[in-house]
Amino acid sequence: MRVAAIYDIHGNLPALEVVVQEIRQGEVGLIIVGGDVVPGPLPCETLACLLNIGIPVQFIYGNGEVAVLEQMAGREPSAVPEQYRPIILWTAQQLHPEDERWLAGWPKTLRVQIPGLGEVLFCHATPRNENECFTRLTPEDRLLPILKDSPHLWWSVVIPTCSLTE
Repeated sequence: MRVAAIYDIHGNLPALEVVVQEIRQGEVGLIIVGGDVVPGPLPCETLACLLNIGIPVQFIYGNGEVAVLEQMAGREPSAVPEQYRPIILWTAQQLHPEDERWLAGWPKTLRVQIPGLGEVLFCHATPRNENECFTRLTPEDRLLPILKDSPHLWWSVVIPTCSLTE
């Protein structure tokens, strides 16, 4: 089974439509959406597109969804820098209560059995935290606790916009 992992769409419907065309041509059997579908310029349209792809889709949330859900619940998204909060507010105002319920139901991580790879853990940043950052310079002693339970771990920072695997 081919799996496409797409991350950080950020309401960019035109880009998503191009990626979906590529996914369809790749005969993909499952799409993993790895968070940050929102915020962005076309949040409702982007969510509708993902719901109507015609290929099985599984979702995990990212820090974008966390911030928008906080805003929809009437709380200030404190993890978001001040200059980006108007974007979060605007996005939250565009979404409907059913969108809120749907987004709130997405898991933080997702484990998928992929033939040839085994069990793969998908997460937005790290399994511990959707905001946790690291680079190739991050010391090994800081990375080991993140990796210890996840031999096959895919992060949004290493997955291109569309990644096909068999």
